[in-house]
Amino acid sequence: MLHFLFSLTYFVLQFSQSFGAYCSGKPASNAAPNLFGSIPAQPQFIGSTANGKLFTVGPPDQQFYLVHLYGDPYEMGFAHGTLLKPQIQSFVSEVWQYILDEIPLHEIYPELANNTVQEALQLQADATRPYTPDYWYEEMRGLADASGITFEEILRIHMLPELTKGACSMFGAWGNATASIKGKLLQLRALDWDVDGPFKNYPAFVVYHPSNGHTFANLGFTGWIGSITGISSKRMSISEIGVSFPDSTFGKESRFGYPFVFVLRDILQFDNTVEDTTNRLNNTHRTCDLILGAGSGPETEFRGYEYSYSTLNAYNWYDLEPYNQTWHPRIENIVYWGMDWLCPGYNLVLSQQLLEHYGNITTANSISNIVAKTQTGNLHIAIYDYSQDMVFISLHAKTGDNSVYQNAYERQYVSFELSDLFEEN
Repeated sequence: MLHFLFSLTYFVLQFSQSFGAYCSGKPASNAAPNLFGSIPAQPQFIGSTANGKLFTVGPPDQQFYLVHLYGDPYEMGFAHGTLLKPQIQSFVSEVWQYILDEIPLHEIYPELANNTVQEALQLQADATRPYTPDYWYEEMRGLADASGITFEEILRIHMLPELTKGACSMFGAWGNATASIKGKLLQLRALDWDVDGPFKNYPAFVVYHPSNGHTFANLGFTGWIGSITGISSKRMSISEIGVSFPDSTFGKESRFGYPFVFVLRDILQFDNTVEDTTNRLNNTHRTCDLILGAGSGPETEFRGYEYSYSTLNAYNWYDLEPYNQTWHPRIENIVYWGMDWLCPGYNLVLSQQLLEHYGNITTANSISNIVAKTQTGNLHIAIYDYSQDMVFISLHAKTGDNSVYQNAYERQYVSFELSDLFEEN
């Protein structure tokens, strides 16, 4: 599967930039609703160490880790590595074996055909080092010292998203689009990525209580410190889509810049408003083609961003791009994308679902219909609901779980009260 993702990404980047290709995927016409709803997280304490606590959450058949980390970057990394040492070792080992087996390096970067995967990822790490603040390396060193995984292995794995990205979906809905009396923001982040490898087996919801910046919660994997999904105590939340089918407005990509998983975490840790995020992205040394989303609960505001090395455009509902009346119409008080930039099949179904529930969009019908019938979010999903001050999370089934329902969009969600997450001492 990862081989396919790499091959596909390389091919479509070459083809779409030259010919304006569109993705051909779409949800099944008979996609079923998800009737499982959600249950409270109900954390169960496992243990603690200096600067860290470990819990499990979720029902018995789909438990995952909830981690609280405190202190400076090194202290938080060391606590993370201490609390989850066996799981981190297994995750890193399995990821390395998987990418060694699956990555067709010669197809992604022909100029690196004679290099090993480790060397290619190290070249990526070297290209980003001048743009990466030291606190990232300090946290990785703490993680390495406690877990027994080398610093270099941890660093290289964090370069993987720069090469693979991933097809995902998002929306931000507010005002008269939602059922909230005060029109509070409801935001989706659906991650569609590799589900054949080890990623589905090592989910972790890590809450950082840093000595510098805001407390924030980061949904990812054991031993993973970048952000792809998360929400902060300032009620700032992120969404992200990897773009394999751009149009000419994206311009150029680059391997030289600040890795986007670090950019996204900086939003959670340091930004107070959507304007802060817009300024941050404008001033970032950007790299690859992405669509990013940033929501603010207190402001009831959401922006989507067309993001690349040479381009940064911020969108509201009234100037949403790409604009197409048939498959990507503009909908008042909703910013959304399904799976990619030029992806008619998924954008059409997502827009139809949003319009069908317009004026009454809630977490409940997002779970049951909007997300499930769009069939997006195979690996994990977060719905940030500011009308309830909660986040709802669903995960793909782990290996050995023979349930009929495997994808995150088909399964029961776990709900968290944000005040409980951020006020844990």
